[in-house]
Amino acid sequence: MVGFDFPRPGSAMSNASSNATEKAENMWLSMLSSVTLSRRLPQKSILVLGTAHTRRRGGTSDGQKEFVESLGVGGYKRGNKAAPVANAFALGYTYQDVLDADHEDVLARLGIYLISEPSPAFIPLLRPLFTPQSLPETLIVILLDWSRPWEWVRQIKTWVRLLRGIFTSLDDDCRRTLDDVTQAWESRRSTYAEGSGGGGAGAGLGDVALPLGPGEFDEPIGLPLCVVCQNADKIEMLERERGWKEEEFDFVLQFLRTILLKHGASLIYTTPSVPSSLQPLVYSMLSIQSPLRQQTLKHNVIERDKVFVPPHWDSWGKIRVLREGFDVEGIHSGWSLDINGGGGDDAAAAGETEGGAVEVYEEVIKDTSRGGTDSLGLLKGKVMEVPPVDTQEFLAQQFEILELKAAEDKVLRDGKDAKKKRDIDDGSDKVLAEQVGPVQFNVGGIQVDAENMMESLKLREASRAGGTDTLSPSPTPPSGQADGKTHNEVLSAFFTSLMKKKVGTKPSGT
Repeated sequence: MVGFDFPRPGSAMSNASSNATEKAENMWLSMLSSVTLSRRLPQKSILVLGTAHTRRRGGTSDGQKEFVESLGVGGYKRGNKAAPVANAFALGYTYQDVLDADHEDVLARLGIYLISEPSPAFIPLLRPLFTPQSLPETLIVILLDWSRPWEWVRQIKTWVRLLRGIFTSLDDDCRRTLDDVTQAWESRRSTYAEGSGGGGAGAGLGDVALPLGPGEFDEPIGLPLCVVCQNADKIEMLERERGWKEEEFDFVLQFLRTILLKHGASLIYTTPSVPSSLQPLVYSMLSIQSPLRQQTLKHNVIERDKVFVPPHWDSWGKIRVLREGFDVEGIHSGWSLDINGGGGDDAAAAGETEGGAVEVYEEVIKDTSRGGTDSLGLLKGKVMEVPPVDTQEFLAQQFEILELKAAEDKVLRDGKDAKKKRDIDDGSDKVLAEQVGPVQFNVGGIQVDAENMMESLKLREASRAGGTDTLSPSPTPPSGQADGKTHNEVLSAFFTSLMKKKVGTKPSGT
């Protein structure tokens, strides 16, 4: 009987099955470890605060999208598209991955939160974003627009008060974390010292901490702050249409640098589709090692459309150098009054603070569409803009003006036409008389001038009407007047027909 040899434990088939199981387990372990690794990626957060205009509700959703796109230039994984930006309502969100130089591996993930209106109603949406884990990895960005620079200081004040109101309402763990973040951010000031080129003056100073200058970082809000002034290409429009000079642009820059110095914030002007230092600045402030070639964070306060002030670089001395006469101390004190003034947690309150920096700024940089006066008074009281009128009222006024104008034109046109016609008739008769000469014809062998004959007939008619015949010595009987008149009419018609026939041909003479 033929028997079958079944595989025993430890045989080749058993080993193959064991190897397959082991391989499957290793595959799952590899997948799980890769997922765990992705979860351990550095998670960074950016809170983007848009610009809600004081006269126009809503925010700069387009400006927020432009900011997100400028961060993700060349930063998308191969085959992937940019994540959609959801910022139409309340608190928006999107994300971006920071990739290596080959765009293959993810080095960090940016969670970008977007809000455009500093309303107290949104505070419950913002408060959960700040936890002891997320606070050390969070950056605050305030977006401003060059189309309305007269609102900038008020907008910064509103956002700063709102953030400070939120931070003071957090629990004790979060507040301790904020203190640690503030101290760590202050200690990094040597990294951006002048001459560091982005590498930091600390490279040669070791762990030596540089002392703070006057007015520097004395009002920290708790987190790193960056102010981005978008659409710097509109600077030319302000110069061309509103009469801005270098004095206004320097005043705005000095003012922003003074108030941002108190918070240890950075400042940058950007233009759409124009390269800037925005991306390396954000990566540096979030402690992300840039995958691109190390770029130098070099300051620029000369070119008015490419201004860049890195954090911890500025000082009162550098601000005064830009233009003499700027009151740095006064603006410094006024800004403290503004952000620490009344209003409590209601950071959206627009109440004025007597002697505050906002009052000084808006007194110099005025909204000419409301006040009707130019900024800095350089145009000597001339009005740049006029208040608008109702459309129908404006059209009615213009219609009356057009009707009067049309009537005047008609009278002038009729007078010109009549005069032109008279001139043409007189000129044509004169030319005809000069070229044709007197109309003559032969009657019974006698050469007769038609014009003289017509004049004689007219005189005879006139004399007959007066009761006297100049051609006959004695009066004509009344019974013969009718016959004579009829005879004259026949002669007149005859001579007239002869004249019409002779016109256009040269007269024949004997």
